[in-house]
Amino acid sequence: MTPGIRPLVAGNWKMNGTSASLNELRMIGNGFMSGLDAETEALVCVPATLLAHAAEILSRTPVRAGGEDCHTEESGAHTGCISAEMLKDAGASHVIVGHSERRADHNEDDAFVQGKA
Repeated sequence: MTPGIRPLVAGNWKMNGTSASLNELRMIGNGFMSGLDAETEALVCVPATLLAHAAEILSRTPVRAGGEDCHTEESGAHTGCISAEMLKDAGASHVIVGHSERRADHNEDDAFVQGKA
């Protein structure tokens, strides 16, 4: 492993789940408590509607909660979009940008993805 680089294991729930499915997240987080070494970071990215609750559930585990996408802008008239700052406020430690599905479904190119980063 490269010194100073911490491996990240991440999962993405995509457009799945409701608050009722968060019990699964609790089991995932608890399962990592015994098997995750201190050098590896674990992350589960959930839909924005579940993020605050997911972050609260995972706060008692080594697994972090993340967002699945963000807008390039911090705020403004962008109906239905969410900024990185809003995700952070909801408890996200990370956010996925540049996912192949976003690129294909929403025609997001490298320049647009770079704006998110």
